[in-house]
Amino acid sequence: MTDRPKKLHVKTYGCQMNVYDSERMAEAMGPQGYVTTDRPEEADLILLNTCHIREKAAEKVYSELGRLKTLKADNPDLRIGVAGCVAQAEGAEIMARQPAVDLVVGPQAYHRLPDLVARARAGEQALDTDMPEEDKFEHLPQARTPAARPTAFLTVQEGCDKFCAFCVVPYTRGAEVSRPAKRLLSEARALVDRGVKEITLLGQNVNAYHGDGPEGGTWSLADLIWALDGIDGLERIRFTTSHPNDFTDDLIAAHGTCAKLMPYLHLPVQAGSDRILKAMNRKHTAAQYIELINRLRAARPDLLLSGDFIVGFPGETDADFEDTLRLVEQVGYGQAYSFKYSARPGTPAAEKQGVSDAVASERLQRLQALLTRQQQAAQQAMVGRETSVLFEKAGRLPGQLVGKSEYLQAVHVEAPDSLRGQVAHVRVTEAKANSLAAVLI
Repeated sequence: MTDRPKKLHVKTYGCQMNVYDSERMAEAMGPQGYVTTDRPEEADLILLNTCHIREKAAEKVYSELGRLKTLKADNPDLRIGVAGCVAQAEGAEIMARQPAVDLVVGPQAYHRLPDLVARARAGEQALDTDMPEEDKFEHLPQARTPAARPTAFLTVQEGCDKFCAFCVVPYTRGAEVSRPAKRLLSEARALVDRGVKEITLLGQNVNAYHGDGPEGGTWSLADLIWALDGIDGLERIRFTTSHPNDFTDDLIAAHGTCAKLMPYLHLPVQAGSDRILKAMNRKHTAAQYIELINRLRAARPDLLLSGDFIVGFPGETDADFEDTLRLVEQVGYGQAYSFKYSARPGTPAAEKQGVSDAVASERLQRLQALLTRQQQAAQQAMVGRETSVLFEKAGRLPGQLVGKSEYLQAVHVEAPDSLRGQVAHVRVTEAKANSLAAVLI
């Protein structure tokens, strides 16, 4: 009788970078005999890859741990680990608060995961929230993606030096670090060889990328994009998330000249009031943000914009909030993410008194109503237009495929399964709240 393979279940919270990190953690455990499973009840190792951006996100992790600990009664060999930004921020406190946790690993140390798992199985303390100087990616297997999936994430930059007053990222992810371009190009080619048609470049401030060039010197994000543009078989390039202060002239120009760079940009602003932007330590004004948007749209007129907004930041007045609404009206967003301010321990803003929850809720409702109207208008403007779609999976109806437009909109089309994983041109026939219907051209 042969031993069954050990099974690993990873649950991911938060951003796209966590999705990428989860895949890499699974790959790190592959040589240890682990295969992934979607069913936590059959796992020998469960990892929660966590997000610490918002208070509720952290509490969800503890709720999940409470549910998972019951699985140990049925499987005494089960080990449970917490990774990611909650792990980095709370460290040993996680084990104290939930004794069912066997190991804790921060986002910069997960290349040491196999050793931590071994220590946990030996009954030793398995806690690593160091931020080592070595590049964790150099100690991980080459990134792999199942051939059936046509899109992939690729982390090119990590960490943040901006220290926005509301944000924990500089404390959980560390200082800004960029990966060498040669390694990234090798990883991208390997992804394309496995059938990937679209790569999204990831970073906390991805446009702050300043990696070592293959032949010396320093590359900007635009340099990296142009190098990726030369990879045969790669058809689409995206990047997220950007900071307005890191948008260089060559990156703006790339939006107008690089055909593989998709006309979609997520560019958070957070608020439209200069007074609140200063309190947030954003180091730009509303006018500077709008000027940047105008330059980007001059380079690529059909650019669809996405943004992030926080309402109820400490000290925000009605007039400040009206400034945010005016900025949204002036810019016009096709997609956006908006939240009530959530105090994060250890950040400068956490020491200040926010507005009342009732006021923040009312403001959020008004902002989201405006953003929803803009998104619906952007969806409706697609009707009758032609666009390209990268088909990713089967739709809900027989004979239907679903994919993403150039503008990252979900599109469903009646199409043969042979087009799955391929880019095809379509004409949009109907706009719905969160998707488009189209026909093949």
